[in-house]
Parts: sequence; C-alpha cells; structure tokens
Amino acid sequence: MSAGIILESTHPREPGLWRADPYLERYTVPPCGSATFELFAGDAITVADPEGAQPGELIAFSTDGRAAPGGLCDTRPKAAIGFQKILASSEPSAQQVAAGLKRRNINAADAKAIVLFGSDSDAGSTHHYTAREDLLCIVCAPGDAMLIDEQIPPTGLTVHVTRANGRELSEPLLPDPLADPRLEFRVDKCTAGQFTVQAGEYIQIIDVAGRECSDFLAFSAAGLDQGKERHIDMTTTRTLMGSAYPGPGLYSKYFDRDMEPMVEVIQDTCGRHDTFGLACAARYYEDQGYFGHPNCSDNLNAIMAPFGVRPRRGWEAVNFFYNTGIDDHNVLFLDEPWSRPGDYVLLKAMTDLVCASTACPDDTSAANGWNPTDIHVRIYTPEKAFSRAIAYRMTPDAETQLTRETGFHPRSSQHTRNFSEYRGYWLPTAFNNAGAIEEYWACRERAVMMDLSPLRKFEVLGPDAETLLQTVLTRNIRRLSVGQVVYSAMCYPHGGMIDDGTALRLGPDNFRWIGGDDYSGIWLREQAQALGLKALVKSSTEQIHNVAVQGPKSREILNGIIWTPPAQTAVDELDWFRFTVGRLGDMHGLPVMISRTGYTGELGYEIFCHPRDACQVWDAVWQAGEPHGLLPLGLDALDMVRIEAGLVFAGYEFCDQTDPFEAGIGFTVPLKTKQDDFIGREALEQRKANPQRQLVGLELAGNEAATHGDCVRIGRAQVGVVTSAMRSPVLKKNIALCRIDTLHAALGTEVEVGKLDGQQKRIPALVVPFPFYDPKKERVRA
Repeated sequence: MSAGIILESTHPREPGLWRADPYLERYTVPPCGSATFELFAGDAITVADPEGAQPGELIAFSTDGRAAPGGLCDTRPKAAIGFQKILASSEPSAQQVAAGLKRRNINAADAKAIVLFGSDSDAGSTHHYTAREDLLCIVCAPGDAMLIDEQIPPTGLTVHVTRANGRELSEPLLPDPLADPRLEFRVDKCTAGQFTVQAGEYIQIIDVAGRECSDFLAFSAAGLDQGKERHIDMTTTRTLMGSAYPGPGLYSKYFDRDMEPMVEVIQDTCGRHDTFGLACAARYYEDQGYFGHPNCSDNLNAIMAPFGVRPRRGWEAVNFFYNTGIDDHNVLFLDEPWSRPGDYVLLKAMTDLVCASTACPDDTSAANGWNPTDIHVRIYTPEKAFSRAIAYRMTPDAETQLTRETGFHPRSSQHTRNFSEYRGYWLPTAFNNAGAIEEYWACRERAVMMDLSPLRKFEVLGPDAETLLQTVLTRNIRRLSVGQVVYSAMCYPHGGMIDDGTALRLGPDNFRWIGGDDYSGIWLREQAQALGLKALVKSSTEQIHNVAVQGPKSREILNGIIWTPPAQTAVDELDWFRFTVGRLGDMHGLPVMISRTGYTGELGYEIFCHPRDACQVWDAVWQAGEPHGLLPLGLDALDMVRIEAGLVFAGYEFCDQTDPFEAGIGFTVPLKTKQDDFIGREALEQRKANPQRQLVGLELAGNEAATHGDCVRIGRAQVGVVTSAMRSPVLKKNIALCRIDTLHAALGTEVEVGKLDGQQKRIPALVVPFPFYDPKKERVRA
C-alpha cells in the first residue's frame, strides 16, 4: 500500500447531532418555567444547574396520578411552592404543563417536590436519580423577576434522561406539535407525500433525523380546478424578495409567475435552503452511472398526476434543508445540510393550495448526509397564530431559541413593520414616515431613542468576581470604582477577540458585563471553573432590557423624568462612563438604571429596566422627548452614526482572528498600567511589538460608496479590506473604515477601493484619521 493513504475512518465531532443517540434525551427548563417528561423504570435522570444558584424542584406522579417522589429517591419531599407559583403564572411552559396534567386527570395541588440546588449551588452542579417505577416528571426552575439593582436573576436548568432501553425507533423523538394539528403524516424516505391546505392554514415540514432534504411544491387549488398550473416560481421569488430564499420577517413570501403570494415563511429553525437547483431527477443519477435510482422528480410526478399536473423531467421546487451555495468561481456547490433532528420550516398558505413534499433519496452525495431519512408534515388550522421567528443557538449543541420580541416591541412596532433579526430578537431597521436619513439627523441635532435590549447581560458576583474579570478582560478592572463603567475587549489566548463590551461595578464584589455575544458569558463561567474562583456568572439578558436615549437633547429629556435618591448621582450630574440607579418619575416609580454610555458619538444615555416595565419607560421618554423632536432610531441609522464615530462592530471591525490593536481599540489593552496577567496578554504583547494590520479611516473620491468586504489596493496588490462604509450626511464625505497593512497605514497614503472584481473598477481613496466625527469626543463628554 502506498504511503500517505489515510486508513482511519472519518469521525468528526458533530455536537449538533446529539439527538441522534436513541438512549439520550435532553430537556431545557426555562427560568421561572418547567419541563415535563415521562420516565420508565430503570431510566436515569440528571438535572443540572448550568449557571449556579438556581433553586429547582423535581415533581413525580405515578401512572395512576398520585404524587410519587418515592419513585425516584427516599428523600423526604416538601411542599411544591415553586411549582404552584409557576402554574399560577402566564409563563408558556407552565400553561403546557397545566394542560398536560388536566389531560391525565392529575391534581396539581397534590404535588410534592424534591428540592434541587439553592442559592449556594455552584455552576454545573447536578443531581442524579434512577426511576423505580413508571413516572410522569416535572422539573421547575422557580424564581422572581430581578430588580434592576439586584444581581441574582432566575436562570434555567437542564435535564438529561438516559433510557434504560433504547427506543425501538432508530430515530430521534419528534418535537412536540406547535398546536393541535389538523393533519399529520410521515413521508417515508425516498418517497413523496401530497396534501391540500386552505388559505390561512400552516404547514410544518420537519426533518426527523436531521440532514435530510425535502422538495416542496405548492399549486393554486383554484388554478388546478381551471386547468392552469400556477405554482411557486423560484426566479420570481428571488427577484421580489431580493435574496436566495425567503425567511421569516419582512421578506418572507414565495410567489408564482404572476407575482401572487403562495406561502409565507413564518418560522425557520434551520436557516439554510436552496431555490437554484432542480429536485433530483433520473438524469442526475444516470449521469453518475446509477440507473433506475429513485428520484424526487419522478416521485412528484406520480403524486401530482391525479390533479392533472403535467409531468416534468426535473421539478423546480423549493428544496428545504438542501445546503448549497455559489463560490467565488461561480460554481454551485453542495454539502451536508445544516438541519438537526427536529428542525423545521413553518409556512402559512396565502391561498388554497395543493402541495407535495418529498424525502429525498439521494445517497450518492452529501446532500442528505449520505443517509436518506424521513420527513414529517403537520398541518395547523388558522385559529392558531404563530410568531415569526428564526432559530438562534448559543452554541452548536444548544437548544433552539426562536426569535423573541423585546419589552419595547409593543411600542416600536406601532411605528414600523420593518424588523430584522438580531441575536435572537426582532429589532427595527427603520421607522415609518422617517427613514434612516431623518433618524440620523435627529440623532445629530436633537434626540433619538433606540432599542438595544439584545445586548447580552451577565451578573458577575462573588468574592473572586474582580479577579475573574481582571483575568478575562483586557482593561484594569481593579481601578474601577462603584458606579463606574469601563469599555473593554475580551480575548482568546492567541489574542483574537471574543467580544467587546462594558463592565459596570455595582459593588465591591458585584459586576455586570454587557456585551454582544452569549459566548462571552460561557467563557467567563469556564474560566471561573478552570481557575477555581468563587464567582458566579449569571445570565440576566431576559431580566434587563435597555433603550438608549442619544443626542444633544438627551440630558434635558431624561433629567425631567428620572428621580434619583440622595445617595445616587442625578442624571444631570452623571459623567461619561458612569451609571446611577433611580426611579421613573418619582420615588414611587419603576426602578431603572441609567448609564452615560452609547454607540452614536453623541451625548447619550442608556436606560435599563425589567422587560415588564419597558413600555412605561418608552412612554415616559416619548412624552418627554416630543417637544424636543425625539424620533425612534433603527439599525440602519445606528450603523451610520457609529461609523462616523469610529465605533467598532463584531463581524465587521473584529472577529476571533482580529486583536484589539487591529480592530482600532488598542486603548482597551493598557499593557503598561495593567501589571496583572490576563488571558491573551502574552500574545497581545507580541502582536503589539510586531503589528501586521491596522484600522484606518478612508476618504473616497466621488459619491459611490464602498461596502463591507471591498478590497483596498495599491497597484495590483491588495493591501487591505473595507470593514464598514457610508456617505456621511454631516461631513458631506464618502468615508470608510479599513483594515490595512501597517506598511501602508500612514496618513495621506493614496489607495484604491476595488469594485466589481476588484480590478476593473477602482475608487481613489486617501488614508485619514478616525473617528471622522467629533474626533476629540467633545460632544459625548459635554
């Protein structure tokens, strides 16, 4: 055998496919919520407290409906106080539990609880039990809403169930129905299924085992009755939606050739599909030498024939879960689907339809992960309204979180329908009767209000909290006083950035980290455990939502509506990068925290509150701001003001391959004044001594704007890349931020921004200082 041949089989790590183990099930218990599951004699259960200090209750009922904590252990049970409180709430999981108990004729009042964890439990603590009999179990994570100046938010629990006997099915459990389905059926692998739906009904197409493609057809039922084939047309859809395929939100519909909407995408937990290739056809396999191979096009022809639909040699279909793309060489490629077991697409019929779905038989490529499996379809009636949502996962193996609305959404949605998904939440892009330019000028000249609730908040507390942040963040946290805020980077050992954000000191051993990425909290928790530090890191994003009030008039607006006690700093006395705690209106008002921080380059503040109080905060600011010309500000205008101010954005100015010096925030790494070691210090010292790239400003000639990712060249050689760009209304200049080779970073260096293929069209540009707007930061310090 020749040298160099790899003998080992391929065993990549695939954390997203953990559900494929027929012996393992996992349940997530939401904060202040519950999860229900069945146990059979011999099954093992592990309940974990991932973040620490979260009380839990484990309730068990026997098959005849009696309380049966002894079916798990001999510990004396206690009154299920937390469970009863959750059942009395409006929490969605609690309503599901209550309905399930009622169906089983179980009296919830009889419940007895095995108490799990407590205020002193460490992150990652676990409890293990083995079922002695068949049981219905409920795990609760009770808690109360966290006030803005508190630091122990309710957090979730996780449950792992290991079955004593693997299910007879060689596939994962289906996700629970979204509602009571009118119809559901299985599309066996290598086959197709046909169904009809009425206008307003919902179609849920589920990838049962993960990594299975499903071609979807939808015909107008009225058209077929008239002998006309009106069906989804991909070219029309892509043209009208301006994207490769629609998704939940504003651009969400599939159209026919007459530009009539056929279906709307309501929810999508996969986020990767195809509308370019045909459904697999006989010729596809014949050209590879696989004669007589089953194919989706023939399967579709067979099930649509009774409706008089003309057969096709290859069907133009929506190929859900099919992972394709077009590379830099204009080649259409495919790879294994992104879909995990239980991932689904939820569609809403815009008219009466005759539909078909396949379970693709391709076992000759990675299209179905080399292993064709089943597809499951559920139909729901129009009475049930489903929220528009995209799946968000904190880590590859995390449970799906559907896009949520912030506490301010009921108010912001009164002014716009233009929302974009950002970090698992819907945020407004622009507002009706204004638009990005008018919102921009309002920020520069008057005042604006913007929803920034998706920023991730983490409570860091305990005797070693300062040591933890001093070790993980680049800034010198030991110099931070109570009431102060500091902007910092967080880096990996190699110096690449994890996140940027602000650290607030609430007390000697109490901090709040506010960043952009969920993983920064995971990283903090991992480092605390690795170093053996006595510090809790608790996620508080769901307990703290925030709205920014920015602009020259922001101080006047807030000064009249925020009351602060004598021991706290008043709003009009608050310095830059300081915060205070007060109440809305007067001493009896809603609790709020106000920081003098922002992301606009203007005088500004952020108001933090509990989501349940968000609408009242919005109303108070809106009423006080109207005489000053206050406008709401969306993401489009926010991007404009932050570029002018030279403020960096994750995925644009920095990533895990970019250090803070290359990202233009080298001031967050005080190597001379911070003597303590921190994660990434050694690498950052080397990177600073031997810089390769630098963030600079560019002024472009003319009015043609650059875009993120445009190449920057000197002659034929590429020496940099545009990270962000815009036409500045106030400066009347065409500007960009650019990461460039340090040899060409000197002010006044002439470069060219490449458009088209980077060579055919060049825009002259000049390296200039940044921030472009208010470089001395006099406005934010005013």
